[in-house]
Amino acid sequence: MTEIGAPAPDFTLPRDGGGEISLSAQKPKAVVLYFYPKDDTSGCTKQAQGFTEMADAFAAAGAVVIGVSKDSVAKHDKFIAKHGLGVILASDEESDVCERYGVWAEKSMYGKTYMGIERSTFLIDGAGVLRAEWRKVKVPGHVEAVLEAVKAL
Repeated sequence: MTEIGAPAPDFTLPRDGGGEISLSAQKPKAVVLYFYPKDDTSGCTKQAQGFTEMADAFAAAGAVVIGVSKDSVAKHDKFIAKHGLGVILASDEESDVCERYGVWAEKSMYGKTYMGIERSTFLIDGAGVLRAEWRKVKVPGHVEAVLEAVKAL
């Protein structure tokens, strides 16, 4: 689990386009790390498009945006191509990083319970310290709220 003011759990994951992305390699940039349930679903698409639309503002504020789901790199590549996305997407197929950030949770839909990713966002400063977190995220207005928090770092 995570704790505000403590070092964020480091990770290295396969990313869109091939290669890997790791949290520690982003220093001294701040990192907006967002976890989402599934590529190419309506809420996840709107969220990724929102971060893409604001990508220049995040970069100007000194932050990199990384999205994480259990989808494969190949699915991430298709998702990016289909929607013209401009954020890094990392694949956590084994749920290891999801579990370390406490976003792999029991969910329910139509009376059935299942395990899945709880839509969550974490703001990690340039020293690798967790500064803010948003859990059970609702997409409308979320990207703007995260950008304001980045600017306040």
